[in-house]
Amino acid sequence: MQMVRPMQRLVVPIVLALAPCLLLAEEKSPFTYNDPAPKKHDFKERSSKIDPRAMAHAEIEFVFEKAGKAVDWENASVDTRVAPRGMLVIWLMGYNSQLFDRLTGYGLHAIQVHYANGWFGKFGKESPGPDGKLLGKIRLEAATGEDFSDLVSIPKPDGMKERALKFVQWLGKKHPQGRWEYFLAPGGNDLNWERVIVAGSSHGSTTAARFAIHQKVGRVVMLCGPRDQLENWQGLKSATPVNRFFAFSHVLDGGWKGDHYPRSWQMLGLNQLGPLVNVDRMAAPYGNSRRLITDADVKGDEKKAHGAVTPGGSAVKDASGKYLHEPVWKYLFTHPVEQRLEAK
Repeated sequence: MQMVRPMQRLVVPIVLALAPCLLLAEEKSPFTYNDPAPKKHDFKERSSKIDPRAMAHAEIEFVFEKAGKAVDWENASVDTRVAPRGMLVIWLMGYNSQLFDRLTGYGLHAIQVHYANGWFGKFGKESPGPDGKLLGKIRLEAATGEDFSDLVSIPKPDGMKERALKFVQWLGKKHPQGRWEYFLAPGGNDLNWERVIVAGSSHGSTTAARFAIHQKVGRVVMLCGPRDQLENWQGLKSATPVNRFFAFSHVLDGGWKGDHYPRSWQMLGLNQLGPLVNVDRMAAPYGNSRRLITDADVKGDEKKAHGAVTPGGSAVKDASGKYLHEPVWKYLFTHPVEQRLEAK
């Protein structure tokens, strides 16, 4: 596969800016809330209390307590004042209240689960393995709780998939006004993955991509990732259609400068859906591209660049103090997946 160097990708063809965008009618909400006191509802509970089968795995630095304090918290949010879109975001990193404020404001349900993802510190440097998929196999086992890797042993109750299911089931009982049951498959023993957005940043975005190749989902949002730059799993046939993947990176991020993210984006096939778009030079909907970049001022700080694409302390603000990339985040999580501009 012929690679294009990152700095060459900064140019966005003028023709793209002039291309007409298909504007589809706003879809109607799939259900309504019956909440006597509409508001943003936030929930927090320990995974070990939600599911008694949950276990710690000290061998991969995945524990429930550190220094005598609980660390297996899971978080969820929904805003019953906002018309629901009928999509559930599963966030694969630590809880981010600013992100969840925006997700619920878009009409999305959102959860953050505590699953066995502590293995990276132990095996991260052993990539790529004899078949080029060493980390990818561990990621898939951590996400599914199924046996894909000989290096770890992560049972079903400790994988992301089961943790998310048990959390949604718990939320359905805890907060029926939130209509969480909408995200369960018939019978209630699995999630309806077509109604799920798997999302994450860095390590989390990489696992989100690996899981979506294995399991068809409604959408994938990848912030500052994916990595696993020595591996080839990104090129596997994907269960999730390519138009459902959305990615965003800062060009000073080491993962971008090292050609890690651009490589993964191409291997995933995102180059089939238009050129790279610099969001600081084009307004939403960015030509319907799935490959978004920014060169916003981060004072040359590579670490700040890594976090700049996620709401929070490293995100870039404009002169008025507002986050510069508010339209980008809304696009990533809500832009209709059917809208696309095929690459020429």
